[in-house]
Amino acid sequence: MSTQPDVQPGRRSIGKVMRIRIDTDMCTGHGRCYVLAPDLFDTDDSGYGIVTKAEVPPELLDQAESARQNCPERAIFIDEE
Repeated sequence: MSTQPDVQPGRRSIGKVMRIRIDTDMCTGHGRCYVLAPDLFDTDDSGYGIVTKAEVPPELLDQAESARQNCPERAIFIDEE
């Protein structure tokens, strides 16, 4: 029997903090992140995505995951701390 908590993909483990980030070297400014997750991203003056809320609250995990999965350059990362 496993002692690991049953955590679904895209869901946080108990006591863990989820952080989202953009690799600015990889981003080419498609804008899908701020369209799909407007509560977490915005655009800078050049049209590139920027993170507005690095620590992802539980209610925004679906937005974060959608942005990550739909980034053409795979420049969005969700880290669990």
